[in-house]
Amino acid sequence: MYDALVKPLLFRLDAEKAHHLVFNNLKRAYRLPGAAAALRGLYGLRHPNLEREVFGLRFQNPVGLAAGFDKNAELVTELAALGFGFVEIGTVTPRSQPGNPTPRLFRLPQDRALVNRMGFNNHGAEAAAARLRQRRPEGLIIGGNIGKNKDTPNEQAAQDYVACVEALHEVVDYFVVNVSSPNTPGLRQLQEREPLIQLLQQVQERNQALPRPRPLLLKIAPDLTDSQLDDILLIARETNLSGLVATNTTISRDGLATPAAQVAGLGAGGLSGKPLRQRATEVIRYLSQHSRGQLPIIGVGGIHSAADAREKLEAGASLLQLYTGFIYEGPALVRGINSALVKL
Repeated sequence: MYDALVKPLLFRLDAEKAHHLVFNNLKRAYRLPGAAAALRGLYGLRHPNLEREVFGLRFQNPVGLAAGFDKNAELVTELAALGFGFVEIGTVTPRSQPGNPTPRLFRLPQDRALVNRMGFNNHGAEAAAARLRQRRPEGLIIGGNIGKNKDTPNEQAAQDYVACVEALHEVVDYFVVNVSSPNTPGLRQLQEREPLIQLLQQVQERNQALPRPRPLLLKIAPDLTDSQLDDILLIARETNLSGLVATNTTISRDGLATPAAQVAGLGAGGLSGKPLRQRATEVIRYLSQHSRGQLPIIGVGGIHSAADAREKLEAGASLLQLYTGFIYEGPALVRGINSALVKL
């Protein structure tokens, strides 16, 4: 139904408008009598073989929704009904901000990919926290992906990340520090060794001072070299990170089927989807092997099928996240992956 009817209609619209349409309609549909049970029946799957315990948290299944889809924690209950084992909200910043000018989200159907330069558009950390206090589905693990406001200098970035931790720590189960988005000017400079150590130490210090410290993870770019990945592993140990999220979107445009002139016309932004599959898996495998499997990894990037999911797990991922694959393949992808994993 999704491929035959829903997706063709959505893909006629501007990508961001289609996103909002799906959001609003899913909210409306969920309010109908019996809708929640129907969605869980269609897309949910509970089985002991799917349960995972990772960084001290119990996940009903290993398939999560990556940050960027539900930036403001508006749809977590509805998304839980679609079968996700966890949902990562954000990226959230301390203050509300509009993000980059539109248009800022583009499809590359020939590549089953997206290009986005959203720019951390969100309502702010306090607004997200307020929503989660009101609506939080039982059993669903919620992650908080946190970033800095665009107008915050890098020298003061740690203050923004700490502010997000303070606002969200009571309503999320883990945090992900996002310094790898290509869509906030200068943000990726924070991935360099010294700035990153300083930032993570300050965030971790505040996190550990909380009554209930949360697992703290770092989301990294797929464009890092092996030597930079080695630095990430050293930094993870030095700052006592609970895990890594590998990977964010890429600035590379290599190997696309979409004509180069068309891609260039879209402008800057991070590329996600099928073209990222191989590189994301390579990064996961490198990190897993060089950490001797001791550092949990959430694998994300180019997962469009159960086979793609298995590839990430075999490379060393403990958990998985979808975003672009969810857009292209529809909600049945979640159940399809979980059904395949039950049989392993």
